[in-house]
Amino acid sequence: MKRILIIEDDKSISELQKDYLEINGFTVEMKHSGTDGLELALTNDYDLIVLDVMLPGVDGFSICKSIRNVKEVPILMVTARSEDIDVIRGLGLGADDYIVKPFNPNQLVAKVKAHVARYERLTSMHESSSDQTTIGRLFIDHSSRTVEVDGTEVALRAKEFDLLSFLAINVGQVFSKEHLYERIWKMDAINDPTTITVHVKKIRDKLSINNSDFDEIETVWGVGYRFKKERPPKRP
Repeated sequence: MKRILIIEDDKSISELQKDYLEINGFTVEMKHSGTDGLELALTNDYDLIVLDVMLPGVDGFSICKSIRNVKEVPILMVTARSEDIDVIRGLGLGADDYIVKPFNPNQLVAKVKAHVARYERLTSMHESSSDQTTIGRLFIDHSSRTVEVDGTEVALRAKEFDLLSFLAINVGQVFSKEHLYERIWKMDAINDPTTITVHVKKIRDKLSINNSDFDEIETVWGVGYRFKKERPPKRP
């Protein structure tokens, strides 16, 4: 059974989350303070962590950052505020997704199932395949999930890699934010464009090395994003 850790100071909310997740076959542990939750998250193995932002002891943003420094476990952040700055900050620290209170418990279960299934697929990938993509300065090894720019390896988070890989494989094709979210996160993207925006920015920042900006991912205003086609050299 898949193990879920809930770090939530509101006991009634965490009990509701626990009930719905257990009904759907998950094993659930709960902690009601940031300090206790962080300790458990770092010492035990979980298939996903449901993490509230506002916590006593250590806040959710600090917990997310600490977990992401050592683990790739999916993190679903829960916030009572819907301001973009909170969402952007959480995603920027490595959270995989977010959900805003109050929410339908079935929505929580759907997100948990999708992220757990996706994480399982990633961790069980066969390493013997040799799919590779080379475009200009960029080299992607899809089997080992490694990326190089100008011969220098760059570390990407799981979803950053998936997003970059998908765009690079479909070079020149424009995808809306909604399509990208549904393709990478396997969930409905209604009212959730911020996730893609943040991940594209982080990819660009990480791949901008050797004093050279990585501008291969183009923003098509009013539409979405595409990976830029290589332009043939100019004739003399």
